[in-house]
Amino acid sequence: MNVKIIEPLGLPEAAIRSRLKDLLEKGGHHLFISDTRGLTDAELIKQVSDADVLLLSNRPLSRAVIGACPNLKLICVAFTGIDHVNQEACKARGIILYNAAGYATHAVSELAIGLMIAVLRRIGAADRIARAGGDNRELLGRELFATTLGIVGCGAIGLQVARLGHAFGCKVLGYERHALGKIDVPIEQVALDELLTRSDIVSLHLPLTAETRDCIGREQFARMKPSAILINTARGPVVDQAALIEALQQNRLAGAGLDVFDAEPPLPANDPIFKAPNTVLLPHIAFDTVEAVAAKADIALRHLEDFLSLRAKA
Repeated sequence: MNVKIIEPLGLPEAAIRSRLKDLLEKGGHHLFISDTRGLTDAELIKQVSDADVLLLSNRPLSRAVIGACPNLKLICVAFTGIDHVNQEACKARGIILYNAAGYATHAVSELAIGLMIAVLRRIGAADRIARAGGDNRELLGRELFATTLGIVGCGAIGLQVARLGHAFGCKVLGYERHALGKIDVPIEQVALDELLTRSDIVSLHLPLTAETRDCIGREQFARMKPSAILINTARGPVVDQAALIEALQQNRLAGAGLDVFDAEPPLPANDPIFKAPNTVLLPHIAFDTVEAVAAKADIALRHLEDFLSLRAKA
């Protein structure tokens, strides 16, 4: 089989080849490694049309590309989200699609807390003022302690944010579409509208689906306190970004910390989000730590190893 890694996994190529060497040789498989992130679909098809297995991180994989790979049996995504892969095309063909669930739980949850503190304490503005020779006037901040923290999406990352928030002394509310089972952190599970109304901080931890796209928009911002802040380390399109900018500009929301946007960074220089007040903006780095990168590569490669091992026994 032709195994193609089409995006860097965060491990040196030599390390990947060494890890897979015995399994590939025993099965007579061929490994190809390249970086296709800048290629169009047409250019990508030329490289992957004969692939049996694809490994990637977060570059888009369209229906057209999947359809042009008649031998494709497995796609391993070294990322938690799989919304950038056409899942309908995979289902129609019976192609196995694995993600790297759990690899960045600590990385993302820690950054979410960091964004909360950065917005509340105006760290970005303070840094700019200090570098310009300014002082601490007009930099009055707010504490995380004793705030009400609303977690929208209580999966692994949402629950870890809840644990960290609780450690900081927050009252934690949680919204999840199903009832939470036994958990190790005090969370008051409430409806989304109630969470938005009561929370001082709303932190989003939802996957991007047809149901969650733009689920936080004008109606939801209208329910939030004018003193509240929004944190998004999940997926940009779960928020109506135009509605967010409007709420910030009209002082109907006190601030926002964003690691994701309605488009993947780099954003155009004239993007309206840059003019929104009291924001901390990051270029999608929540998952990007030394530890998380190593973990996602390991998970993706384990999925590949398990698949090849099972094929050898069949």
